[in-house]
Amino acid sequence: MKKMLKSKISSGAFDNELKRVYVTDSAVVEQRERYIALAELFAKEYGESDSLSFYSAPGRTEVCGNHTDHNNGKVLAAAVNLDAVAVCAKKEGNITRVKSVGYDMDTVDISDLSVHPEGFGTSQELIRGMYAGFAERGYNIGAFDAYTTSSVLSGSGLSSSAAFEVLIGTVLNYMFNDGKISPVEIAQIAQFSENKYFDKPCGLMDQMASSVGGFVEIDFKDTKEPVITKLDFDFASCEHSLCIVNTGGSHADLTPEYGAVRTEMESAAAVFGKKVLREVCPEDFYSKVSAVREKAGDRAVLRAMHFFADNARVDFEADALSKGDFESFKAGVIESGRSSYMYNQNVYPSSAPQDQPLSIGLCIAERLLKGKGAWRVHGGGFAGTMQAFVPNEILDEYITEMKKVFGEKSCYVLSIRPCGGVKVLGE
Repeated sequence: MKKMLKSKISSGAFDNELKRVYVTDSAVVEQRERYIALAELFAKEYGESDSLSFYSAPGRTEVCGNHTDHNNGKVLAAAVNLDAVAVCAKKEGNITRVKSVGYDMDTVDISDLSVHPEGFGTSQELIRGMYAGFAERGYNIGAFDAYTTSSVLSGSGLSSSAAFEVLIGTVLNYMFNDGKISPVEIAQIAQFSENKYFDKPCGLMDQMASSVGGFVEIDFKDTKEPVITKLDFDFASCEHSLCIVNTGGSHADLTPEYGAVRTEMESAAAVFGKKVLREVCPEDFYSKVSAVREKAGDRAVLRAMHFFADNARVDFEADALSKGDFESFKAGVIESGRSSYMYNQNVYPSSAPQDQPLSIGLCIAERLLKGKGAWRVHGGGFAGTMQAFVPNEILDEYITEMKKVFGEKSCYVLSIRPCGGVKVLGE
């Protein structure tokens, strides 16, 4: 890397830009070294460049609205301080290269943006899908070289894939489109990429929370124009910490489990001649449960019941936060978790009931936090992570107990990031 760039980062010349993203002085110091190391890896892989730019996209935490987004429901989510970062340089030609720390090089010929089924499930095809989404919407595209690193652990429930998609979209936005494309549209393109090029039937919540940033309530009634409401709320003032615990379960081969949630909710909606549950009146549904059982099955009924309750719960929790009523908010979190466990049934895979680390984690959390904090399954579920709001006075005890069961690196204490996908700095 150019010595001048390294010197400027080290000296703090870009600290204001870094603080806009990473908030605290201590985090800025850590990020200086991270950005320098990433630029050095870029130079080693691709050679020196006269013009480097740095981009960042955060992971996200789902606060409420578990498996509601894919049926045009509401969600409450927030960007977190763990992120994916890329250092990039524009290049001539049609070949984009993306090397990520710990992974093989992804090479994409951007003159071929057709779907490659043999590449489903790979980061290479996520990149191709982002390019295709930009091209289909008439935006500029071009080739670049990139080196990326991520603190959003794969399988953590913080949506590393969405952070990667939004990261690539942010690069394309600023490098070739002068940053004019909205965070909402980048999120929509990212969902398109994951659905069509990665072959995962995800909703839009992960990408939207990563792209927009901060605390957000999102109403997906109209997925083309979702209503996004940023909430001004400081969790630190409530003397609680947000903890994510990776219970060790894997998200591998769980696509059918995720897909079944969406499919069954939509099958319940179809009984009423509708495509998604958001189009169904809850009172109509409850008056015809017998018919839904007969045509869609009992699990579809239960998952629909979860949808209606959690969709309403989003408004309840957002309203509680806006009023500063943290106790009511925590009660909503617990109710959402119970509904996910009992009715949506996404805490462990039905194909492997003997493997239930997440269930164990939730039980331990309840024992430690009942009457004090709040806990629930985090993200898509079936394996992986749980979320808890832990009073600071018992935070050390909570972390210690979780590490005893799930390992030394299982528990993460997070902060909320104020911005989504951004260009952090560039020469």
